[in-house]
Order: sequence, then C-alpha cells, then structure tokens
Amino acid sequence: MLEDWKQRRAAKRIKAGDGRPLQPFRWWQLLSGRKLFYLPAIASARGFRHAVDVRFWGKQGGDNGKAHLYVDDRHHAESTLPAAFPIDDGTIEVAISGFGLKRMHYIRSDSAEQQLTADPRSAVGRRLRLDRHHPSVSRWIGAVSVLLLIVGLGLNLLQVIEPISQIPPVLEHVGRIESPIHLPLWLNVTLVVAAALASMERGLRLRYHWLLDGAVT
Repeated sequence: MLEDWKQRRAAKRIKAGDGRPLQPFRWWQLLSGRKLFYLPAIASARGFRHAVDVRFWGKQGGDNGKAHLYVDDRHHAESTLPAAFPIDDGTIEVAISGFGLKRMHYIRSDSAEQQLTADPRSAVGRRLRLDRHHPSVSRWIGAVSVLLLIVGLGLNLLQVIEPISQIPPVLEHVGRIESPIHLPLWLNVTLVVAAALASMERGLRLRYHWLLDGAVT
C-alpha cells in the first residue's frame, strides 16, 4: 500500500517533455552538478535507449534539480525529485541526498534492479571507472570516507549530549552529563568539511546511509 501511494505521488510530479535533443556531456559540466545516466536499449523491453539528465545549476538548473528523461535522445518527460518514470516493463527511480545521487535504478516489474550507467565523462562516471580499474585504491578511498563520517558523527553526538542533558526533564531523570571532548572551533569546522567531502565522494558512487550521510545534511 505504501509503495502504491509513493507511485501515485511520483506520477503527479511527472510532466510531458518537449522533444528537445539530449545534449552531450561537456568537460566543464564536471563542476556544474550535472548527472547523466543511460539505460541501454538492450535493457529495454521495446528496444529504446533511455537517458536521465539531472542538473542543479546552469541552463536547466533553474528548475531546482529536476530529473529529465530522454527516450532515444529526445526529451520525453521531466519530474521533480525524487522521481519515478514508468517505462516499458518497469520504472526508473531517481533520488538525491544533500551531496549527490543516492539512487538511479531501473526497477523491472519482477522487482529486479539495475543501476543505470553513468556517462563516462561525468564525475560519477570517472569515479566508477576508478572503482573498476583500480579497485584497491577505490576501496581505500571508500574506507576513508566512511571513517570520516563515523568520526564526525561520534564527536557530534558526544558534544550534543551535554546541552541535551541540561534540559530540565532530562536533567531531573538522568542528571547532568559532561562531554569528555570539547573541540576548538577550527577543528569542528574541519570535521564538518571533511564529512561533507566524504558524503560527496559516496554520492559519486551512489552510496547512501541514512545515519552516516543523513547526519551530515
């Protein structure tokens, strides 16, 4: 029932496309926040190639980061995020976090999932290529990202315990709790920036965890 409700809400967000051609990915769009993914024709029940273009700035960025669906390189539909485009024998789902994509998958009617292929020239495509060609380096980068998020989350929790314990109802039942750690402002800022960069790196691999990455946003 919940899934049906989500699909109905997603359907209301979809608008018909205008048929414009899909623009190729340009190198300067690496810093523009553009995300471009493809579902090859072989994966489509009707043999169509689908592409999903998500932009946060620039010419198509004024729509506050909509997802644009292209069918055989023609603009077919658009939707605010999160988006769910019904195609052929399934649905393309698109969702973002505060630091990047967390979902870009084709869900078939039999519930099988397939992640769309990132344009090789995009930031996501380059990061995934590193993962394929240099898996050891990629694993180390991924591990450092997770470690930074865990450290940042743990230190934040320790520092918020003290002010929470001073709330009268909490103070009455638990007593005052003093945090064993008091970090200087510069170190707090550094940890926040490091955690944000870690979440951005995970976003390039479409990795997301509600506690680790959600705590940053």
